[in-house]
Amino acid sequence: MTDNPLRLLLDFDARAQRDKGQAPAFLHRRDRKFALTCEQQGVKPSPKRWLAHINHLSGPGADSPPSALTLRFWQRINSGFMAAGALFGLLAMLGLLFYDGGQRINITVILAFVAFQLLLALLTTVQSLVGWQPWRPLLRRFRNQPESAVTTKLQPVLMARAAHLGGVCFALTGLVTLLVMVVLQDLAFGWSTTLETDASRYHSLIAAVATPWAWLWPAAAPDLALVEATRFFRASAAVGSLNPARWGQWWPFIAMLWATWALLPRLILALLAGALIRRKARHLLSNHPAMRALMYRMETPALDTGNEHNDASDLPDTNTHLQLQPLPDASIVLCWAGAGDPELPDALSSGKTLIAKAGGRLTLEEDRQTQAQVAGELEQGSLHSVILVTRSWEPPTGELEDFLASARQLWPRNTQVTLAPLAARIEQEPDAHQIQQWLRFAQRMGPEFLSVSQIPVHGTLADVNGEFVE
Repeated sequence: MTDNPLRLLLDFDARAQRDKGQAPAFLHRRDRKFALTCEQQGVKPSPKRWLAHINHLSGPGADSPPSALTLRFWQRINSGFMAAGALFGLLAMLGLLFYDGGQRINITVILAFVAFQLLLALLTTVQSLVGWQPWRPLLRRFRNQPESAVTTKLQPVLMARAAHLGGVCFALTGLVTLLVMVVLQDLAFGWSTTLETDASRYHSLIAAVATPWAWLWPAAAPDLALVEATRFFRASAAVGSLNPARWGQWWPFIAMLWATWALLPRLILALLAGALIRRKARHLLSNHPAMRALMYRMETPALDTGNEHNDASDLPDTNTHLQLQPLPDASIVLCWAGAGDPELPDALSSGKTLIAKAGGRLTLEEDRQTQAQVAGELEQGSLHSVILVTRSWEPPTGELEDFLASARQLWPRNTQVTLAPLAARIEQEPDAHQIQQWLRFAQRMGPEFLSVSQIPVHGTLADVNGEFVE
């Protein structure tokens, strides 16, 4: 299945579900930055570019697209319908062409069977248009992931396409079986009905059915003489003066009847179902609630004042309930945007297995390589802890937030990142207001992932409450 609108809708819906767990301020800054980047590049922001941007931030170790599971599920359904259709098409045609040398193969039965197939195809399409889902409980039993509102709305058209693909295979294998049987056996066709129908009326029916191909293949449009010569009656086995060769002249009509009224409608309706899937996917994407929120975030400037209250008379709230944590015994140290140059404190440099740089003048590709290197160290070690050294006087940037968001998806789930803001001089401690901005940043990112610690200087030790004692 390569429906780009369908894949785009499923990926967007999955990303929207993930973003529900993120802070609104973080989403606003991320998406506004993307919109400004598109403006600088002279391109129009679109859901496809936005998803590509998010996947780029996730890095090379990101999971497979969220749409893959849903598409594979429906691919299995399509394959099952096609296999079942091919098998039943073979058996159905063998049953219709069963001939023991006595009774003729009744053309009327084949006409009725083709009309029934055409009716089923039309009912399948109507069912998808009205949204009726009688098979929904059965799908739930075979589905290996929870349903979403989007997949529920797409199920009628997706199921209709699966049924039409099965119908295409049914008609195709039936046609092939017919042609093979014509070559291998001497089939005898005729027509009969319990109703009192003369040959002229039956010929009118046959001529109406054969109208689409009569100009292309005249031999596949039986004339009145053939209709009169091939009528048989019950309890009458004698051929009389009829030429037995005429009983086999019906096969071109049967072949074109099957191809035109059984195979061709299924092909057309299968293509129509694919078009309906793409149309419905575009409609659901444009009317997705998360799409309106995304457009608002991209069009509205992000302003972070530190004030979490709605009353304009309140002063900005710069306090946070988070406190400084003790410096962990981590073996991995990352220096962000030149922090720690020209040297790191002894508490950060001694006994470490990996000291790397990220951000600043380094490229995105170098940052991704650093993330991958850290991921390898974390998977090999028993402690999933990383110390990230920053400059205390520089505020947290969107680049750092993007780096941590990408690393959070790439690194093990229980990884704990500890921010270690350094003062301008290594022998000094950062100011309190500088530490507060990093605590607020850690609160936005989530304290279960990010915490803040202060490097002890002059032999001081930090306790759990962030106070320092000699």
